[in-house]
Amino acid sequence: MLVKAFITRKDKPWLVVPCLFNPKELSVEKSNQFAEINIPGLSSSVLQFVRGNSRTITLDLFFDTYEEKIDVRLFTDRITGWDAGSMFSKLPDMAKGLMDIDSELHAPPVCLFIWGAFVFQCIIERVTKRFTMFLPEGFPVRATLNVTLKEYTDVDEQVKELDLHSADITKRWTVKEGDSLWLIADREYGDPADWRLIAEANGIEDPRVLTPGQQLIIPTKE
Repeated sequence: MLVKAFITRKDKPWLVVPCLFNPKELSVEKSNQFAEINIPGLSSSVLQFVRGNSRTITLDLFFDTYEEKIDVRLFTDRITGWDAGSMFSKLPDMAKGLMDIDSELHAPPVCLFIWGAFVFQCIIERVTKRFTMFLPEGFPVRATLNVTLKEYTDVDEQVKELDLHSADITKRWTVKEGDSLWLIADREYGDPADWRLIAEANGIEDPRVLTPGQQLIIPTKE
């Protein structure tokens, strides 16, 4: 059985927005920026590397609530934000959409897109909503969201290339309420996608199921 994709806040992993159906395809874009340096006498410019650009993922998320006869915006607006969910809204942060401005961060939150074993730390850069079915009452019950996710990496992680683990020391982690493997991997390794290292070391088959008080071995990242 395929695991449905979902999006969650990195800092509040219990705020999960499930996709009712798995995406049919996923496009990943990665680019580098080069400067052209013209040198007299040469037949072509010299290219000098300037910087790398963040990876961008584009995909369509499909939502259908026709059978339940409920407004599909109960799901889609949890991503794009409610009509009242602006920076001036009185809504609490946990009720806002993932593209709304968090009152503590003063910016939209960093998110995790998770689809089976694929974990992508990102911000939601752009979403286009298309409603394709309505009930006679006038509310939509089917929608497709074209979503663009841009990879997010903390500045400290980019500036420093650190391996904080010693080969002769075994670290352990005590699971707390709200912990997830990808959040633990992000804190220990600086990359949530490294959750597989912890899962394999502890014989965990379902990365979403952790028990508070559970002791995890944190293996050294080679």
